[in-house]
Amino acid sequence: MEKFGKSQPIKRVEDQRFLTGHGEYVDDIALDNALRAHVFRSPVGHGRIAALDVEAAREADGVHMVITATDLDAAGITDGIWGITIENRDGTPAADPERPILARDRLRHVGEPVAVIVAETLDQARDAAELIELDYDDLPAKMDLAPGGEPIHPDAAPDNRAFDWAMGDEDACEAALSRAAHVVRMRVDDNRVIVNSLEPRGCYAEWQDGRLHLSFNGQGVWGPKAQIARVMGLEPEQVRVTTPDVGGGFGMKAPPYNEYFVVAHAARSLGRPVRWMSERTEAMLSDHAGRDLTHEVALGFDADHRITGYRVDTRCNLGAYNSNFGQIIQTTLFSKVMMGTYDVQDTFLHVEGYYTNTTQVDAYRGAGRPEAIYVLERIMDTAARELGVDPWELRRRNFIAADKFPYVSATGETYDVGDFARVLDHAEVAADLDGFAARRKASADKGRLRGMGLAYYIESILGDPSEGAAVEFNEDGTATIYVGTQSNGQGHETVYASFLSDQTGIPAECIKVVQGDSDLIAKGGGTGGSRSVTVQANATLATVEKMVAAFTPYLADKMGVSEDEISFDDETFRAPGSNLTPTLLEAAEMARADGRSDLLRHEARATLPARSYPNGAHVAEVEVDPETGKVTLDRYTVVDDFGNLINPLLAEGQVHGGVAQGVGQALCERVAFDEDGQLLTATFMDYAMPRADDLPMFRFETEPVPSTANPMGMKGCGEAGTVGAMAATANAVLDALWARGVRQADMPFTPSRVWEMLNGTPEAAE
Repeated sequence: MEKFGKSQPIKRVEDQRFLTGHGEYVDDIALDNALRAHVFRSPVGHGRIAALDVEAAREADGVHMVITATDLDAAGITDGIWGITIENRDGTPAADPERPILARDRLRHVGEPVAVIVAETLDQARDAAELIELDYDDLPAKMDLAPGGEPIHPDAAPDNRAFDWAMGDEDACEAALSRAAHVVRMRVDDNRVIVNSLEPRGCYAEWQDGRLHLSFNGQGVWGPKAQIARVMGLEPEQVRVTTPDVGGGFGMKAPPYNEYFVVAHAARSLGRPVRWMSERTEAMLSDHAGRDLTHEVALGFDADHRITGYRVDTRCNLGAYNSNFGQIIQTTLFSKVMMGTYDVQDTFLHVEGYYTNTTQVDAYRGAGRPEAIYVLERIMDTAARELGVDPWELRRRNFIAADKFPYVSATGETYDVGDFARVLDHAEVAADLDGFAARRKASADKGRLRGMGLAYYIESILGDPSEGAAVEFNEDGTATIYVGTQSNGQGHETVYASFLSDQTGIPAECIKVVQGDSDLIAKGGGTGGSRSVTVQANATLATVEKMVAAFTPYLADKMGVSEDEISFDDETFRAPGSNLTPTLLEAAEMARADGRSDLLRHEARATLPARSYPNGAHVAEVEVDPETGKVTLDRYTVVDDFGNLINPLLAEGQVHGGVAQGVGQALCERVAFDEDGQLLTATFMDYAMPRADDLPMFRFETEPVPSTANPMGMKGCGEAGTVGAMAATANAVLDALWARGVRQADMPFTPSRVWEMLNGTPEAAE
């Protein structure tokens, strides 16, 4: 690892300023004279707007502007929010209804933006919102994932189906299932969750000298820059987008939301800076949610318990509109790892997407891959029980063998390397499988039920494989690296500085990391899909190579040798016969003194030739109190194959966070609406988040199989914890309940739901 990182557990340098209150988040950077924006939102799930009167609000104290859809139309802002669409299985385009920036004619979910009030103070804006008169005719809310109901969009009438998509050979899959010796079938539900990042969404906009500057707490600046220029009719060079420190993103903060466009319009119209920050309940009503789908699954086995075919029929909730990635998450992204780590080619995935009168559903840590692994690993565990075989051995029997790589999966992914059996063997020891029987007996002696759950996951790293980096040498003897990704709290400042230091010898404390500014960085792919460190390290390597090549002829002249005699050993330049051994910082100082400004900044772009595929085993142990239904997560072990690691400490932190989110969904998180589309879980009094005392100390170990898809041998790790955690936890709960006759168990495993499962009440199946 000397060439590609020293794999040292370096503590995060940015934590010093975060923990001492010196972080600069979007609500910290707005100018003191910025006006405040407040959003007036739909109070109903579905209705037809009969009248919207904002005149009294416009006359209220301190109000500078009240903006409605009519006002945006008058300003020439007529385009709506953008979202990727797909093709139906018959080749026709999926539904692509308008998602207006502010509600026009119809109200389609509680919390949909209807008007924005801009005032001197936030209290004045809120008071003015009370004066808005909104009259509407109630319409029946569409809340289920089935054809029919009150049409939400003409494009999706009459059944509210957005798309009907499929991948794979249905006939071949059905033939494989029909000749199987055993077919296991089950229904698997995947509950909706609210992301609840520590920092809610917000933005700040100012218009100056014919240019718009928008700062928002997102996951990359270039996508929003393009969308804002498009919607507002501006040239790209008229738009600057920046992102300061971000308190959590998880996919939810990636897209440009309605509020950002309206705040930008207000700043341009008023010639004053304008700021907006969401409150917690407002975020729960308006942030893109995650998951929310249900599957009917069939898994066929031959007489030797080898899988012959796998079919998944999915119905997924898109919410009221297409969101950024809503249509592709449960279709193309789900398919990336549909068959997981198992050697099966006869698969078929059929997905129907439905519009409902709820908030949009989009990316949430893993975006399709946790959903795919969840359903696969749930049915693998159920199959083991029905077939009467050990769940660990059933997986081993069906793994893609180590000598079959590179392996092209049934859905077209090329897994470059893998040794799944070796990783699982490591997990068996780390989780102390041999000691489980004794632990189960000890629980039984206390009147408790103990279960162990296994999930073996694989993830396909997503996002743009290309990325850029630039390194600039500063007059004070430091260096700055400009990156195209965006930290949301993962520790990028630490890992990028340490990686550049490893490759150049520049002390990490002399390296400043700059991100999130479309004026300073020409292009970047942002953060998402576990791409950041892998693609950014690759771009850094390309930049270092270019930098060394640029300094070589300059130093050859200084050292009195030919260019081909100079070498760079990741710290100093050397040449036989010369006593000069300058570091890069020293070489830059020499170049500055000689007026060689061309040697003071170097940049390059690089493209990874293929994706990497992190994988690993998660093993959860739970204890259930049958008297109350309370589930306690007692032990949790993860053995991951992340390939080569730059910083094991940061990788472990990513796994811890991902596991916490997966466990949270499994044990306590669930979004609930009533039949009219009213959100019943709109505060932390009603929506349960995992707390520190809900989680044990995690055991994290690695069993690396270096990737061949990048020169560092790395595999992304940002979302892996969540991808494996949901199924491992769910399988552990069902293992505990199985002896008591429970056969259907869906998340979240709250005490009341588990008690109902154990006592056979009708609600247990809901």
